[in-house]
Amino acid sequence: MSLLSVAIWLPIAVGTVLLALGRDEYRDAVRWFALVGAIAGFLVTIPLVTGFDTSTAAMQFEERLPWIERFNVHYHLGVDGISVWFVLLTAFITIIVVISAWEVITERVNHYMGAFLILSGLMIGVFAALDGLLFYVFFEATLIPMYIIIGVWGGPRRVYAAFKFFLYTLLGSLLMLIALIYLYWKSGGSFSILDWHQLPIPMTAQALLFFAFFAAFSVKVPMWPVHTWLPDAHVEAPTGGSVVLAAIMLKLGAYGFLRFSMPIAPDASREYAWFIVALSLVAVVYIGLVALVQRDMKKLVAYSSVAHMGFVTLGFFLFNELGVAGGIVQMIAHGFVSGAMFLCIGVLYDRVHSREIADYGGVVNTMPRFAAFAVLFAMANCGLPGTAGFVGEWMVILGAVQVNFWLGLLAATTLIFGAAYTLWMVKRVYFGAVANDNVKALVDIDRREFAMLAILAAAVLWMGVYPKPFTDVMQASVTQLLDHVALSKLD
Repeated sequence: MSLLSVAIWLPIAVGTVLLALGRDEYRDAVRWFALVGAIAGFLVTIPLVTGFDTSTAAMQFEERLPWIERFNVHYHLGVDGISVWFVLLTAFITIIVVISAWEVITERVNHYMGAFLILSGLMIGVFAALDGLLFYVFFEATLIPMYIIIGVWGGPRRVYAAFKFFLYTLLGSLLMLIALIYLYWKSGGSFSILDWHQLPIPMTAQALLFFAFFAAFSVKVPMWPVHTWLPDAHVEAPTGGSVVLAAIMLKLGAYGFLRFSMPIAPDASREYAWFIVALSLVAVVYIGLVALVQRDMKKLVAYSSVAHMGFVTLGFFLFNELGVAGGIVQMIAHGFVSGAMFLCIGVLYDRVHSREIADYGGVVNTMPRFAAFAVLFAMANCGLPGTAGFVGEWMVILGAVQVNFWLGLLAATTLIFGAAYTLWMVKRVYFGAVANDNVKALVDIDRREFAMLAILAAAVLWMGVYPKPFTDVMQASVTQLLDHVALSKLD
């Protein structure tokens, strides 16, 4: 088994064992077993980055075994400079989620931890799959544990939110399945994604493929106007569910554009780039304004995620190196920052049991250590230079200016709106005098919460100050993708 197989199946195996334990009297052992499994899964992914050859765009750490031989389906794994960071990010966030639930989840602890570890392995499978059917299986299988996480441990409207999340994402994926079957037929019976990248496909078929993939990936991102499931899912999900949803699951859709839409249908991607750019700008501008009027902290950060992911899709369809690389950097940065923002909201909710901004005020007076972390992550969400939130946004804005100055100017409004809604929340929640008795009674973060937030703070600052390792790894793959998209398959 290769490192990728271990990275996928180790957390799934640990999660399956956890599901079988079954009794809450063993909750302490369950927590430690889950943490050890998550850390082991993360350690396996580190050599993927440290041993990665940045000079080539070829797939690395490949593994290919026959799976369903009758239909030429293979268990085919590999990573390039685009996908390798997301394997590491997924395993990293899983550790944070396990730590975050240590004292909060007291019932069905084994099921909660098991669901997250299984979800972690499945999401790594999405980023590593190089067989179309294998990708589809992993892509759809991620819905099951997240559906359970929201539906079992969520808020009062958890069943509604879980069903909405499941139906939106499942319906979009059915069109993708039809596209995969067409590509299998067109390629003469191959499910290899890399083979599909080389297929000569007529423009009409490319357009149909492009919109079939768009149906699946736009819902997952989510892009405007199919974003409405996300605020409900975030509000009702437990803290760990919101963290994984924002930090990793949204990235599955954006990654799909890079692995399927652009290389398989390059002519259609260029032809309909204006459509994606327009929807992305609506997300950046309109959703930013929507975030301004939110009274629930989770909803505000959820809408913020839609706006930031709009920046990602905008960067991809600019078709220049700054835009695409900036979009990928923004995906990684958003994983750190949005996850940290939801964890901070979870820390407050665990103490006061309210997410309403009006129920807080002056938190810095009673929780100074926590407030320092929360304000740092809020600044990163605004795109403050020196934090991870700045790097990707700045690259995409520069890429947009290369295409059209006014396009770049419009994209840059996200920095204004992002600062407006984030600082509005920070001012009312953290600063000023102590607003009520609930805030007065707050106790500052303990060592577990401090360690969890400190790890994320270090990641946010490291990426903001020194993003070169991230961009170096992806450069060759981004260049090859843009060269491939520039070559018409109709010639």
